[in-house]
Amino acid sequence: MLVAMWMTTDVATVRPTTSIAQTAAEMARHGFRHIVVTAEPGRGRVLGILSLHDVARAFPPDVNPLSATAVASGPSRPVQEIMSRHPRTVMGDTPIEDAARLMLERKLGALPVVHGDALVGIITRSDLLKAFSEVVGVTSAAGAVHEAGVRVTFDVSEDEDAVALVLELARTRGMRVASVVTMWHEGKRLAVARLVAGAIDDFVDAIWRSGHRVVSVLRT
Repeated sequence: MLVAMWMTTDVATVRPTTSIAQTAAEMARHGFRHIVVTAEPGRGRVLGILSLHDVARAFPPDVNPLSATAVASGPSRPVQEIMSRHPRTVMGDTPIEDAARLMLERKLGALPVVHGDALVGIITRSDLLKAFSEVVGVTSAAGAVHEAGVRVTFDVSEDEDAVALVLELARTRGMRVASVVTMWHEGKRLAVARLVAGAIDDFVDAIWRSGHRVVSVLRT
């Protein structure tokens, strides 16, 4: 999956000379927790990024930066004084897992998405959670909860084809595979298979008989 599939394209932007108070009002109007600072109005070159926390720290302690009176009573200083300059960016064709890794390593809440020098979107932690929920089969892209099934977690060897194993065992038991993902946890490689319908108990027994340790079985 690519960043372009999950990024938000309706990006609020401000100029570096926009006041902190006006920026807070813009964030409140759109309900955004991050706002991008661009050199030109709209989708220009990215100069910086601001979080709601950055904006709130610039306000007096007794003023709510998201209140209706924030513009009148908030700081008139330009956002270029408090923005994070030269923020990390990604492109639309960046794999979603690379964006997630960058955000975790750098402790970032959002990444502007660029094409060349121009801003085209933003990817946030909430977007990554949506992507993860879709991958593991919790929700669809439209946000609807998938039908009931079972999620089986079991250990696999480092070079084992977990997808092929799950597909074969599920096919012979009349089960439909919703998703299969693998991950490393505490030095061990685990596979997480989500299945719908069919002989669930027989499938779990087959996993054990194939030489794998079943870590958990969760009916969803």
